[in-house]
Amino acid sequence: MESIEVAEQLKAAERGAAAPYVDYPPTPWWHAPSVGAWVAAMIGTFTWWRENAGLFVGSLVALIAVEILFVTWMRRRHGALPMPGRGTPPIEIAGVWRGYAAALPVIALLVAAAWLLGGIPAAAIAGFVLVTAGLAVYERRYSVAAARTRARLQ
Repeated sequence: MESIEVAEQLKAAERGAAAPYVDYPPTPWWHAPSVGAWVAAMIGTFTWWRENAGLFVGSLVALIAVEILFVTWMRRRHGALPMPGRGTPPIEIAGVWRGYAAALPVIALLVAAAWLLGGIPAAAIAGFVLVTAGLAVYERRYSVAAARTRARLQ
């Protein structure tokens, strides 16, 4: 009898620890394309790197300000949602985070290859497509992992 109570208490504690990772509002549909567009704009800023220092620095400052505003909005909307690489997520979500971490350098290398082969416009297009698609896949996989976590902890 007592072992059942202990098991329930352990499950309740695990549910509480998993809550920040699985209880959150859905990400808006425009999230992935917005981040992809931001990455493309950041890459596109390098068009002015050697041409006009003022436009280059001004663009970087504006894009960083947009990023700060976006992250602030996301934190207010989602609360203290742990970011990949921070905290100890449930096992289902940890696997998704590892995939995310493995994909980042691959995407960076593909964008760099596009830059070398096709210049800044090609890199900006590659950055937009790869980041938008990558985030969409990550969001879908995270959602499935969160649902599996919730089902396991019920």
